[in-house]
Amino acid sequence: MKLPPVEKKRVVLPYPETTMFGAVLDAANRFPKAPALEFMGSYTTYTQLIKKIEQAAVAFYAAGIRKNDVVTICTPNIPQAIVAIYALNRIGAIASVVHPLSSQKNITYYLDYTDSKMILTLDNFYEKVRDAVAEAKRDTRILVARIQDELNPVLAAGYILKSGKKYLKFPDKGHGMEWTNFVKYARRVTIPPVTYEKEKTAIILYSGGTSGTPKGIRLSDFGFNALGMQLVEESGINVTYGVKFLSVMPIFHGFGLGIGIHTMLENGAMCILIPQFTKDTYAQTVIKKQPHLIAGVPTLYEALLGVDALKNADLSFLKGVFCGGDSMSVELKKRCDAFFREHNADIQIREGYGLTESVNATCLTPIDRYKEGSIGLPLRDMNFKIVEPGTFNELPTGELGEIIISGPTIMLGYLKNEEENEKTLRHDEDGTKWLFTGDLGCVDEEGFVYFKQRIKRMIISSGYNVYPAQIEKVLNKHPDIDYCCAIGVKDAYKMHKVRAYIVLKDGVPETDEEKTKILEYCKKYLDVIERPREIVFRKELPRTLVGKVAYRVLEDEAAEEEKNK
Repeated sequence: MKLPPVEKKRVVLPYPETTMFGAVLDAANRFPKAPALEFMGSYTTYTQLIKKIEQAAVAFYAAGIRKNDVVTICTPNIPQAIVAIYALNRIGAIASVVHPLSSQKNITYYLDYTDSKMILTLDNFYEKVRDAVAEAKRDTRILVARIQDELNPVLAAGYILKSGKKYLKFPDKGHGMEWTNFVKYARRVTIPPVTYEKEKTAIILYSGGTSGTPKGIRLSDFGFNALGMQLVEESGINVTYGVKFLSVMPIFHGFGLGIGIHTMLENGAMCILIPQFTKDTYAQTVIKKQPHLIAGVPTLYEALLGVDALKNADLSFLKGVFCGGDSMSVELKKRCDAFFREHNADIQIREGYGLTESVNATCLTPIDRYKEGSIGLPLRDMNFKIVEPGTFNELPTGELGEIIISGPTIMLGYLKNEEENEKTLRHDEDGTKWLFTGDLGCVDEEGFVYFKQRIKRMIISSGYNVYPAQIEKVLNKHPDIDYCCAIGVKDAYKMHKVRAYIVLKDGVPETDEEKTKILEYCKKYLDVIERPREIVFRKELPRTLVGKVAYRVLEDEAAEEEKNK
């Protein structure tokens, strides 16, 4: 039996035929005096933001940056980075946005991979970036931003005093130039008109993961603008002037840039920029700034539930709380929903699903409904199918298969990687382009989507497929377990056996008796083939750059152990 045909949701949204900058300019024309950015107590209105973008665009153009040239942005969530991204877009150039905590080696890789002509970084990371540039194939010009430059004099003095940092002086022997001077002293030039092109690369973000070479994901103006319209349409929340969003997810991530920044700016809302996350400062910011919308990965919400500052907080100002980037356990969702209700927020945490290859979100839990284990319904104009992995053969309703997606936010492709493009982007007999996600999931009779795990993350034990996500789902419900990760390790008889790495809750002893207790618990809920054969206690587990448990690191550790036996 085939899946029921995808319901056509009324009509296709009227997506704007303009650049990302054009979409923000339109918002500025509608709400010129509205605050666009708030950063550590300093505010930037939409009119001021557009002026800063135009000034930076002139500076980039005067420095020789032209259409389709690449400039790397290697910063946390700071105003200069937002201005730079839209300024590059204004002149038709491309922003390659990377994690500022990337290693020197990886920064060099990003520069060479994209042939970046310039790189913007924060003064804290200058030395690393300077050394990365020295190893790169071309002489890339370094621009250096400083946090205090975006603060008023009183706040700037307080920041410098509090940080206790001896800031570097720039330029440093010709290697770096301060962002403020770059913009202020640029030769005044006239920027020629930039024609909107639907299939043109606007932004390059990178595939996640903990091993292998990152793939550059080419995303378009159309995709970012479409996401902004889709989310407002399906969120049930009037995202516009007066709405405040806590932008804590980093801009190098599709979640952070696509939802936390562009969706808000496209619709006239305000982004409260958070350059660095700690659970305590985040909680204090929530209480002080009273944002209407927050979003994050499951680990963020797990951390917030135990923060003392929130215990007696009134959170009635929250209108939407969203979770993505990784699967949220049913137990954690229940705890979060109860927490918000207890703190006067009449909302549920709403899970979504997406990939950087689709800018980010492609489906979302409805505002007034939830089905256990589901990640929601497809956004407007996004189509989902469940197929036999690697094929267009649709599977019956409820059956597990590969999730493939079509719609306006799908990437243009991977940069300089036609082999991966051929695997990931494929056209059906009707000519529709589909993104093969590499994720396992299913869709029920009402169209709700259920994500299970990555296809490659599968354990073959005694000829049977075992899915670590299912094991982790069971283990995470155990009252003694904080979080866990299941992997397959080599076994002479079974080919692979299940090993569970477990972080226990505070106060629970790491004893053999506790292992026995957990294994007995598994017998009630897991099939024999799924049950862990080994349990390893850890104080913490490695994380990827966006906070997911880095299961590949654990797999590599296990493989190294096996090799050294």
